Amino acid sequence: MRARRTALLIALVAGLSGCTVAGHAADAGAEQVVVGYQSKTINTVTAGTLLRAQGFFEKRLGELGGRTGKKYAVTWQDYDTGAPITAQMMAGKIDIGSMGDYPLLINGARGQQSAETRTKMVAVTGYNLRGALNTVVVAPKSPIHSLTDLRGKVVSASSGSAGHGLLVQALRKNGLDPDRDVKIENQQPPIGASALQSGNVDALSQFVAWPGLLVHQGAATVIYDGGELGVPTLHGTVVREKYATANRDVVEAFLQAQQDATRFLWDQPLKASEIVAQATGLPPEVVYLYNGANGIATFDLTLKPQLRAALQQDVPFLKSIGVLQQIDLSTFIDDSYLRGVYGTAYDTDVAGTANRAALAGTDPVCKTPVTDPALAGELWLSGRTQPAANPRCLLRAVRAAQAAGEQIKSAYVPDAGTGTRWFADKSVWVRDGATFHPFVSAAAAQRYVSAHTGAAVVPYAEAVKAA
Repeated sequence: MRARRTALLIALVAGLSGCTVAGHAADAGAEQVVVGYQSKTINTVTAGTLLRAQGFFEKRLGELGGRTGKKYAVTWQDYDTGAPITAQMMAGKIDIGSMGDYPLLINGARGQQSAETRTKMVAVTGYNLRGALNTVVVAPKSPIHSLTDLRGKVVSASSGSAGHGLLVQALRKNGLDPDRDVKIENQQPPIGASALQSGNVDALSQFVAWPGLLVHQGAATVIYDGGELGVPTLHGTVVREKYATANRDVVEAFLQAQQDATRFLWDQPLKASEIVAQATGLPPEVVYLYNGANGIATFDLTLKPQLRAALQQDVPFLKSIGVLQQIDLSTFIDDSYLRGVYGTAYDTDVAGTANRAALAGTDPVCKTPVTDPALAGELWLSGRTQPAANPRCLLRAVRAAQAAGEQIKSAYVPDAGTGTRWFADKSVWVRDGATFHPFVSAAAAQRYVSAHTGAAVVPYAEAVKAA
């Protein structure tokens, strides 16, 4: 069974990997715009997968062409990580890209080595203020249950990625030396996922959407929720400065299109997730975990002070592993293009951090308004979703759906400590009197039990029945 599961996983990640190039190069006389993105890194969909699937950029370029008399064509280049996008931007072969926080810093630092290669970060795609977009997982039935159990073990991570940064910071926070106490294998996400299942590594520390995918597939369990670290993580949009200076109107058209995609996701998170799932081959339940209503990712273009500060705090780590020497963030981060598109609403939105793809309405089971994102869950049934006001109400909704013979696609609930949205059936449930508390990891659940007399971990099925 394990061999079969491993083979299926390898086939899946192989299907989700690689670089694809598509565009309209045959359009005679059209000005080419090359966009690099990561379709499987679903925290960038508003500047990549969703944007491309809905044709928002092409529409905005068509409007621009109507004003300027020019014709534009877009070439889309899809990669697994930000590193090859940076390499292509340094070579002048990609004009606009999107990637995570650590790759963004590396991109900016390398670009600042020459006037010809300078880049600018011009917008954010999605973020999580606690760092929950990155997660450490192990194989099912692994004897490793917490970060401290990783002493002497091998962990897969992509060097210089946010998943790598999470691992190093979390190990230090838990009293381990990442250089001496563990061996970190530098592997791309698909390779690391396969290595975890084959037993060649003991754990995997990666970014969205790999941890959620593996857990959904039953191929991994969580030992550390990145939300426990409390350090913001983000993805963003970057442009070549030379290109942006000569083609400001094109860059602004891209940001308008990214704004279109973001609003589409805010208004129709379920449909947006299904579109991304179809385009990437990722299970829609996994995409919706991150990009759905009250999803782990908050999508917002604005360059918030908390995110600027997080990038500044990330610099020492990248220097310590030798992938970055120096970067001037004051010239790399540039919101002037976005301000030009946004108008007077920019400063208001910079100050806000609420997820605008929010769960709302009335819980149909508990008959209670859904108002608190720290408690609200969601049940996805065939053809519809419904909100739950709190974890107990979600369990009751699952019980009711089961009794009615309805197909449950997925159920989501926020971690009782970090607020990280997770699969209800993959969460670790604690019963404390009449209250039920879900946790992403067993270690977090055990900490709660140890601090609360009478509390106990209960199986998910028992929690559903008892609620």
